[in-house]
Amino acid sequence: MERKDEELEQKYLRLLATKFKNISETTREIINLQAILNLPKGTEHFLTDIHGEYELFQHILKNGSGTIREKINSIFKDELSNFEKKELASTIYYPEEKIEYMKKNRDNIDMWFKKIIYRMIEVCSVIASKYTSSKVRKAMSEDFAYVLQELIYERRELPNRKEYIENIIDTIISLGRAKEFIRSIANLIQRLMIDKLHIIGDIYDRGSSPHLVMDSLINHHNVDIQWGNHDILWIGAGLGNRACIANVVRICARYSNTHILEEAYGINLLPLAKFAMDIYGDDNCEKFIPKGEEKTLLMAQIHKAISIIQFKIEGDMAKRNPKFELLDRQFLDKIDFDRGVVVVEEKEYRLNDTNFPTINRENPYLLTDEEEEIIEKLEKFFINSERLQKHINFLFTNGGIYLKYNSNLLYHGCIPLNAEGELKEIDIFGTALKGKAYLDKIEEIVREAYLFREKKIKNKLNNDFLWYLWCGKNSPLFGKNAMKTFERYFIDDKSSHIESKNPYYIYYNEEKVCRKILEEFGLNPNVSHIINGHVPVKTLKGESPIKANGKLYLIDGGFSKAYQKETGIAGYTLIYNSYGLKIVAHELFESIEKSVREGRDIISFTRVIEDVGINRIRVKDTDIGKELQAQVNDLKKLLKAYNQGLISQN
Repeated sequence: MERKDEELEQKYLRLLATKFKNISETTREIINLQAILNLPKGTEHFLTDIHGEYELFQHILKNGSGTIREKINSIFKDELSNFEKKELASTIYYPEEKIEYMKKNRDNIDMWFKKIIYRMIEVCSVIASKYTSSKVRKAMSEDFAYVLQELIYERRELPNRKEYIENIIDTIISLGRAKEFIRSIANLIQRLMIDKLHIIGDIYDRGSSPHLVMDSLINHHNVDIQWGNHDILWIGAGLGNRACIANVVRICARYSNTHILEEAYGINLLPLAKFAMDIYGDDNCEKFIPKGEEKTLLMAQIHKAISIIQFKIEGDMAKRNPKFELLDRQFLDKIDFDRGVVVVEEKEYRLNDTNFPTINRENPYLLTDEEEEIIEKLEKFFINSERLQKHINFLFTNGGIYLKYNSNLLYHGCIPLNAEGELKEIDIFGTALKGKAYLDKIEEIVREAYLFREKKIKNKLNNDFLWYLWCGKNSPLFGKNAMKTFERYFIDDKSSHIESKNPYYIYYNEEKVCRKILEEFGLNPNVSHIINGHVPVKTLKGESPIKANGKLYLIDGGFSKAYQKETGIAGYTLIYNSYGLKIVAHELFESIEKSVREGRDIISFTRVIEDVGINRIRVKDTDIGKELQAQVNDLKKLLKAYNQGLISQN
């Protein structure tokens, strides 16, 4: 066995020798990797529950969650006025818009160009200092890469070099390329400020522009996504799951966001709209008035029509999958149409709406011919939407149920626990699983649903399971005992609307439980943390995002405008850099226009959570560092083989 291992190692070293052909090349690579290992770790940003709020999301990316303004303050201190600092910051965030504004409102624009370029280069030089010149070079736009490299790494304090730099900048301005050059510097600063972006789920629903958020993430240089329940709903819809499709359309109607479907994803809602007008023409659909700005009767009619279709489809799917244990959540067969009441959990409630013209009393979950035709068309539209399929593909290539990264455990919802705070054992397709094994199995099922999406009959159960993940009581993405959609629409008694959370949301305040979860996922609880989204932190009521003595961070701070009345803020960013961990709370974002015109920024409040002091965290302390160290070890073996003559140099 030992001899076989030696032979395999020799084969590997010979393969490695095809890339590093001699002692000189091998030595150079070892020196390079060792240098990288001792650099400060890159900055990670964690965001969650974006819910389609594109402008706010983009601004936070552009201002580095407030860290770019912090850099400006620390670099220029009293050298610049507060107005000049705001002007510099807004130029970095929105270079094109700022330049157009300055052109209209300033006489000597060339003088302003020169001043702002010098200041941006100063900021860029400081930010670039924690990375290798090679990494910085790769982040530059090709048009100005050589010039930027000269300016960033030049020793400007030397008299002869000062004149050299000034000539470069003057030439750029005289050639009419200042706008493009400023844009390149701004993009480089933004990119270097966030080395790694983590999205802890729920990109979709409620807000008006999840498609633009997805486009932005696709263009980001280094991002991962942990699927949220709203993301899995859109994945299911894109894979043709009819229950997921109906839910997606219903939520878009509920928040007056049908333009997302029609304009962004090319999903034609005209058949549904015509049907809704025909069926509910004499119905004011009072309980279905949308939450958004477009509170039209037509939108309310569409909302009600798709809701009834949804309840029918879900009833059929629950019947088809009894192990999902969702039959008790179907209520169309529990309505007494003559008396106008419904039985929910063995209690009778009066219905606030009794107009159900499409429900067959004998077979309440049967779609009418028109409803069947509508959902069939919607299914085709979702499956054939090129942009939606591109976005779903990205969610699979860059996402998953959970992620272990740099000793942190990232997931959107919860790890299901029982009433005693222990990992809950759950039957999934005939196998009892809990904790990590349960989440791993879920990811396997979801990926199979995607990979075999065209084999509908063989893949039916996996496809149905996507709906379960949206609303099932043991779904780690949902984390509640029931989704009370029917009750919220048709019952005024709010006691019937209560959705009980999994015991996880009690026990996640206890350090011993969080340590147990970290151990379950193979992480060291002494240094690791759980980073969680899904449940908004009610800051107005004094709730803290820091749980279990710092073992868990709940960072849903209200990106979605629908939650900001509860949270009192507009979201959190968790930042993990070489100095440790800090959490940033963001105030409401006004507009790009005010940022450009007045230098308005999001007011952000930073709280340091863990400070490592003078011993900064290095690349060698990260997951990437471990991979690089393994490469160094292999290269040292290759170097030894060269020196001993076991492998010939080329």
